[in-house]
Amino acid sequence: MKAILNVIWLVLSGFWLALGYVLAGLICCVLIVTIPWGIASFRIAGYALWPFGRTVVDRPGSGAFSVLGNVVWLVFAGWWLALSHIITAIPLFVSIIGIPLGIANLKMIPISLLPLGKDIVSTDTRYPTYRPA
Repeated sequence: MKAILNVIWLVLSGFWLALGYVLAGLICCVLIVTIPWGIASFRIAGYALWPFGRTVVDRPGSGAFSVLGNVVWLVFAGWWLALSHIITAIPLFVSIIGIPLGIANLKMIPISLLPLGKDIVSTDTRYPTYRPA
């Protein structure tokens, strides 16, 4: 079931959302100081392409630098990425088949706003735990 949802997701909204994250990541990597945000953006782009079967967990030990980095991300890139999730979720809710996709879109808003200090893990394990990428 996850594979079917992922394919439908990819066609209806995943490709465009991933492009937004890749664009943000490229801009962050061009500006040398913001490379950590670019890496986080590329990681989320992969999640935006194929979200079903994965979840977001807090990374243990992420401290004050993650909080500070998230504030900078929120101001410069996070708000428009979260807005893109809202804009793509609205038409998905119109059809019955799109409702789970719209819900998944809204569940991605927290990581689009505050990506540092988070990891994306597989839900295949019974209890998702921290596994470094």
